[in-house]
Amino acid sequence: MNREPQNRILTIPNMLSALRICMIPLLVWLYYVKQDYLRTGGLLILSGLTDVVDGFIARRFQMISNLGKVLDPIADKLTQGAMLFCLVTRFPLMMAPLVLLILKEIFAGITGFLVIRNTGQVFGANWHGKAATILLYAMMILHVIWNDIPRILSDMLIVICILMMFVSLVLYGIRNIAALKNTNKT
Repeated sequence: MNREPQNRILTIPNMLSALRICMIPLLVWLYYVKQDYLRTGGLLILSGLTDVVDGFIARRFQMISNLGKVLDPIADKLTQGAMLFCLVTRFPLMMAPLVLLILKEIFAGITGFLVIRNTGQVFGANWHGKAATILLYAMMILHVIWNDIPRILSDMLIVICILMMFVSLVLYGIRNIAALKNTNKT
């Protein structure tokens, strides 16, 4: 096949992203049904590591694809949403990052779709999105495996994640709206 690299579908990074999506039901089952928080935490760490590995492989071996630019964040957000949903049962304040995640992704999805439709560009993740993801995973993993995390520490971690998610929402919004304004000028 002589496809352009951007249009490839079957790549190792894309398969790793698909694997992360397939891990979500197992995460929820381990957390809710088995209440095996250590294994849930381990699987969540594995999911996060496959995210790092797929990004490394994509960049190192020129396997970046338009599908990967879409599939990777979908895998992240579905995993994060499912895990936050699980954690709300033990930590009610988790509802705040869950709601913010949903609002952020709806906004980013709509503006990102408009950017793609109007410009043909598919933007990848920026530093602030990656920072928000790392903080969110760290916060979720700590809450999953540390059964009796002190409330003050729990609340602090949740608030830090909320702040970083909000910063990311604002910065992605600025980027996408600027891209849309630039297409309207031409």
